[in-house]
Amino acid sequence: MRHVLVTGAAGRIGRAVLSLLSSRGIEATALVLGDPGDLEASRVVVGSAEDVAAVGAAVAGVDAVIHLAARPAPHYDTPVEVFAGNTRATFTVLEAAGAAGVRRAVIASSFGATGLPWTRTFVPPAYLPVDEALPAVVEDPYGLSKQADELTAAMMARRHGLTVVAVRYPFVGGVDERLAEHARTLTEDPSRGVRDLWSYLDVRDAALCALSALGVEDGRAHVVHVAAPSTLVPVPTAELLRRYLPDVPVRRPLPGRAVPVDTSAARRLFGFAARYPYQDGSEPAAG
Repeated sequence: MRHVLVTGAAGRIGRAVLSLLSSRGIEATALVLGDPGDLEASRVVVGSAEDVAAVGAAVAGVDAVIHLAARPAPHYDTPVEVFAGNTRATFTVLEAAGAAGVRRAVIASSFGATGLPWTRTFVPPAYLPVDEALPAVVEDPYGLSKQADELTAAMMARRHGLTVVAVRYPFVGGVDERLAEHARTLTEDPSRGVRDLWSYLDVRDAALCALSALGVEDGRAHVVHVAAPSTLVPVPTAELLRRYLPDVPVRRPLPGRAVPVDTSAARRLFGFAARYPYQDGSEPAAG
C-alpha cells in the first residue's frame, strides 16, 4: 500500500489510523466534515462521506480505503438520518472505490450489528461466546445500518471484485479518559456491561486491526468480531455469566476473564490479536 483514504479521519479511531499510517510511511488522504488543522495526512478533503463528489475527489489516487465515517449510535440523530446516513455513506464510499479500481477496503461495522446493545428490553444472546453467526436481535436504526453496511460490502465484492473486511468493533477507548471512565463504571456496577459483554478495544488496537485487515486480498467480503482478550471487569467471566446470563448456553470454556466474544475469524483472516490491554495500556502486552 502506498496511499490510503481514511473517512471519518478526525474521529477517535480515524486519528489513530492516520498516526499508524504515518509511522509506517504510508500516505493518507483524510475525508472529514471539517478540517481541524492537525491531521497526520498528506491530503485533506472536506466533505461528507455521503456526497458523491466529495468521495470521488477523495478516492482519486488511493489504493486502499478505511471507511470509518458514521453516526456512531442510535441517539446521534433522528432514526431516519442514522440509518439512511450511515448506509448511504458506506454505499457511496465503496462504490466510488470499486469504480476507481481500488481493490481493498475496510469498513467499521460494530458489535451493535448483533442488536444486543440497543434493544428496549434486553434480549440475551442465543449462545456464548458471540460470533459472526449469532442470530441478530436488532430493533434500532444504528444496528440495522451496520447490518446493511455488511450486506453492501458483500454486494460490492461481487460487483467490483473489491475485498471488504467489515470489522465489528466493541467499545473503543485508549489514551484519553474514555476507557478508564468506562472501566470504573463497569467495575462499580458490572450489570451495566452485560449488553456489550464487558468487551472493549484500545484505540491503538482498533487502528492496527484496520490496517492489518487491508492485507486481505481475495475479492470477497468478510465480517469479523474484534475485542481485547479479557473483559474490562476484574471479575471472572464465569461469575459474570452466572450472575447476569445464567440461562445462556456457553459453547466453550471461558477461563479467567476471557471475553465472551469469539475473535478467531479475525485471527485466521489477518492475524489480528490485541496488543494493548487496559491494565497496562501504555505498553504492548508481552508477545
